[in-house]
This record gives sequence, C-alpha cells and structure tokens, in this order.
Amino acid sequence: MDWRDTGILLSARRHGESAAILEVFTAEHGRHMGVLRGGASRRVAPTLQPGAQLDLAWRARLEDHMGHYTAEPQRSRAAVAMGDPLSLAGLNTVTSLLSFCLPERESHPALYRRTEALLDLLGQADLWPLAYLRWEMALLDEMGFGLDLSACAVTGANDGLTHVSPRTGRAVTASGAGDWADRLLPLPPVMLGEGPATDADIVTALRTTGHFMENRLATDLRDRPLPAARAQFVTRLARAAETE
Repeated sequence: MDWRDTGILLSARRHGESAAILEVFTAEHGRHMGVLRGGASRRVAPTLQPGAQLDLAWRARLEDHMGHYTAEPQRSRAAVAMGDPLSLAGLNTVTSLLSFCLPERESHPALYRRTEALLDLLGQADLWPLAYLRWEMALLDEMGFGLDLSACAVTGANDGLTHVSPRTGRAVTASGAGDWADRLLPLPPVMLGEGPATDADIVTALRTTGHFMENRLATDLRDRPLPAARAQFVTRLARAAETE
C-alpha cells in the first residue's frame, strides 16, 4: 500500500532513537500518521515544525498499518509564527483543533484547501483574525455542527439577525428573541459577512462559535475539553482588541 500527497504537519513526536511519528493533514488522505525514519535527527527535526508544508510519500505492507513516510519540506511557517505571539497562538490553535477534530484517514479536501490558505496568511495581522473566524465556522460545518444563519428561526426574516440559539445554532432577530434575548448568544455582523470586522467583533464571534465548539463538537466527538490553545488564542486576540 502506498500513496503520495501534500500535507500540513500537525505534530511530530520522537519514536525510538532516531525516528519520529508524524501526524499530518493531507489533501486527499485526511489526517494521517506514519513513521519517518531519521525524523528525530539533528538535520531533520528542525524542519518538522507544526504548520510545515510537506511533500509526502507513505508506504505500508497493509492498509491498516501505521506505515512509513518519506517527507520533503516544501515550506516552513514556523519563522513567521515565532516572530509574533498572536500568529504562534493561531498556528497552535489550527493544528491542535485539526488533530482533535478530524477522524483519522478521512478525506476533507475543501477543509484542507481552507486550512492551507489560512496558514499562508500567518503574520498578516489585518487579515488573519477574520480568516481564522471563517475557518472555524467552516470547521464546525465540516464536522456536522454548522450554524444556520440564513434566516430567523422564529420569524423567518432574513434581515435584522442579532442572536444565535445556543441549542439549535439558528439565527434569531431581535424581535424574534423577545424576552429570551438574554439566553441567546450574540450574532455580530462579522459572522454574516457584514460590518468592519474589528478584532473586538471577531472576539465576540469566537465566543459564540466557541459555545458550539465546546458544547457540541467536543462533547459529541471526544467528550473531553477542547485543546487549550484555542482559549489562549482568543485571550491574546481580546488583548489586541483592547488597544484598537
């Protein structure tokens, strides 16, 4: 059994004296693990940083075996991330969420393309937070927990949407919310593709998507907390928003 693909490195951990087990998100083969001989060596290990783009070849005697990789770096994203704490927090969030959410060896080509485009924006502080929000909303959708923001769940109206039901993930207008408004989640315009998309608005949006990440996705998929990296990223972005 063998294939060749391009992939984003999610993690690398030492295996034995000189090998490493790579966890990668590939374009056609999803989240996939394999052993890279020499991956823990002084020459190779520095290139195996999370977020790195790799040209991969995988081979195993049987399909259900872990198998072995050969890997050639295409580009590194670590240098950009290391120079900016917010970018580093964002990179750690993306790789840890993919590792947490994705079933092994299940293809998600659209999400892969979104992820690659998102990581290529690292270091662009004016673009990255909004791009990340859109990516996280797409991740929820890909995992089967997408929000329905097309119309009010109560009135059917398409305009004036201001809240999201924490139970159904459907949008609600102010009039539709009525006395229940304080029990609903905020729906900032940025989640609808409207408004100036300030960091403060994006933080509010991420707190809304975070409800579904924590209470639906994490509970249903793994029944354990989301990776701490996400909360750390939101905290850093909230601090940046305070200086706007």
